Amino acid sequence: MKLPRRRFLHLVAGAAALPAVSRIARAQTYPARPVRIVVGFPAGSIADIVARLMGERLSERLGQQFVVENRTGASGNIATEMALRSPPDGYMLLLCDSPAAINATLYDKLSFNFIRDIAPIGAIVSVPLVMVVNPSVPATTVPEFTAYARANPGKLNMASAGNGSSAHVSGELFKMMTGVNLVHVPYRGSPPALTDLLGGQVQVYFVPTAPSIEYIRAGKLRALAVTTATRSEVLPDLPTIADFLPGYEASLWSGLAAPKSTPPEVIDKLNKEINLALADPSMKARLVDLGGTVLAGSPGDFGKFIAEDTEKWAKVIKFANIKAE
Repeated sequence: MKLPRRRFLHLVAGAAALPAVSRIARAQTYPARPVRIVVGFPAGSIADIVARLMGERLSERLGQQFVVENRTGASGNIATEMALRSPPDGYMLLLCDSPAAINATLYDKLSFNFIRDIAPIGAIVSVPLVMVVNPSVPATTVPEFTAYARANPGKLNMASAGNGSSAHVSGELFKMMTGVNLVHVPYRGSPPALTDLLGGQVQVYFVPTAPSIEYIRAGKLRALAVTTATRSEVLPDLPTIADFLPGYEASLWSGLAAPKSTPPEVIDKLNKEINLALADPSMKARLVDLGGTVLAGSPGDFGKFIAEDTEKWAKVIKFANIKAE
C-alpha cells in the first residue's frame, strides 16, 4: 500500500522525534526509585561524608532516596568495579575520588579501565593535604625543609597511610620535583602514621587536613604548607607548596560518576542538581568544615580534571616505581 507523500513525511518526522521525546520523558521521570551511591571507603571517611552530604541534598531535591553504600577494599577498587559493572541507568552512582585516579596506574590488572568505563557527572570538592613535620625538624618553611633534607640525604623518614595512598604519592611528587631523598615509611592508615610522627620516629607526613588540624593548632606538629594550588580556608595562614615549588599540586577530590553509556539526559539532570546543591551556602559551609574547596562545573570539566589527575599520578608512580601492596 502506497502512502500519500504528506502522510509519509509526517510519519517519518514523528519517528525521528521519538528518541528526543523519550529522552525528555526519561529526564522528567528520573529518578523513579531509590538511587545507590557506592563509596569505596568506610563510614566516617572524607569520601563517605561527602557522599552522604550530597546524597541528602539530592534526596531532598529529587524526591527519591539517594542511599550511600560502603563497599570497602582494594583501595576503593571493589566499589569502582561494582558501580561500573552496574546497568547504565542512573540508579547506581560512584563516589569517584582521587584514589581511583592513582589506582588506574598503581594496579596492573584491573577488570575495568577507569577513564574509559566511567561517565563523569560532576565534581564536588577538593580537600588539601598538609605537609607537616615533627617539631624537632629545624625547618619552618618549605625552602628550609628542602635545604635541610638535601643536607641530610636518606636521614629523614616520610610517613604515609600506605603504599600508593594519596599521602604517599603526594610525598613522592615533592621528592620528584625537589630531588630530595626521603625514606618512605608506609603505615596501615593515618592514625599509626600520626602517632609515630608525634613520637619522632618519622619526620614528615603529607597528611589529610581533618586528622591533623588539632595537632597543628596545639603546636604538637608544625605545618609548613598545604598541597593544593590555593590556600585552605581552615588554615588560611599556611602558604601553598606551589608558592615555593611552582606547579606542585595534590588534593583529595571527590565527585559523582556513573557507568559509561548512562543516558546523557540523566547525567545532565544530576549535574544540574549537584551544582545547585554546591551553590547553597549551608552546603558550602559543611564542605569547608572538612577543609575543602567547592569544585562544581560541567560533566566535561570533571572528565578533563579526572584525566589530568590520572596522567599526573601515572608519571609519579612510574618515576618512584611504586607497587601496590
